[in-house]
Amino acid sequence: MNSIKKTMKAAVYTRWGSPEMVLKIKEVDKPVPKENEVLIKNFSTTVTAADMRLLGLHVPTGFGILLRLAFGWGGPRNPKKQILGLQSAGVIEAVGENVTDFKIFDSVLVHQGFQYMGAHAEYSCLPETGLIIEKSESMTYDQAASLGFGGITALEFLRDVAKIQDGHKLLVYGASGDVGTYAIQLGKYYGADVTGVCSTNNLELIKSLGADRVIDYTREDFTADGEKYDVIFDTVGKLSFSNSKRSLHNSGKFLMAVGGIPDRFFAMLNNKFNVIRAHGKKILLHDCTGTREDLVFLCQLFDKGFIKAVIDRHYPLEEIAEAHSYVLNGHKVGSVVVNMNNYSEGRE
Repeated sequence: MNSIKKTMKAAVYTRWGSPEMVLKIKEVDKPVPKENEVLIKNFSTTVTAADMRLLGLHVPTGFGILLRLAFGWGGPRNPKKQILGLQSAGVIEAVGENVTDFKIFDSVLVHQGFQYMGAHAEYSCLPETGLIIEKSESMTYDQAASLGFGGITALEFLRDVAKIQDGHKLLVYGASGDVGTYAIQLGKYYGADVTGVCSTNNLELIKSLGADRVIDYTREDFTADGEKYDVIFDTVGKLSFSNSKRSLHNSGKFLMAVGGIPDRFFAMLNNKFNVIRAHGKKILLHDCTGTREDLVFLCQLFDKGFIKAVIDRHYPLEEIAEAHSYVLNGHKVGSVVVNMNNYSEGRE
């Protein structure tokens, strides 16, 4: 008699909407790895701002209709896209016959990203060439599951887009979020003078992450204090270039982690034709994908103490709708972790 379980629990949605209305825990078919794939038994995952936006179509201007056309007008048609989750950590349970990089029982951290998603389930399958690396012994599964989305986004924007350098003045807006907490730490790693903007409750946290200066946005407007920055990084989509450009040096860079189609069009016009007399100040958007080398690099920084994962709350899989609602509220700090029913194995 075959006792191997062929189903798994997963958080499934088949229509767009609010978490409590559309997100359901269901028993679905457990994925079977193809010849070049690995099957990961997930212990921990996270609900990111991107997951929250996809679930309710709380997306930047212009992307809502594109997502409806690509996924389905009323909700995602493809069952593979009905399970959200961009990152996870767990162990390899099975490998395809052609897999050579991983073996059963390897502890791994995974960045499924938008290409694969599916981390909000007890199991997920990815090609061995995907963004999968062995988990460092120095990090827990919760920490490992919190590394990919925020870490890769901050890394690509600062290292690749802004080309941050020693001595640059960097302002991070939304400093206490998932991307923001990593941006503060990576900015310091690259030698920048870092200012973090957040709410009153999170000032001490941002100081503890290494920020040289913190600004409470509820009490102070950074654009009115006369300070100039080489890079302003809006991690949460709350700033406008027109109001922020006065705080940039000439040839400074305004980074937008969240931007709609009009923002991209406006950025192109400004950067190419200087339509608003920005004196060489650039508006830069970027679609982050990440590489396995990026994940390895972030893990090395973690091991050496240059960065750490900031975790706000933990939820069991059965309460993932509450986790989404908390993220939707807009006040999460760092990452919101979701643990599977098998999580006790991840603590051993």
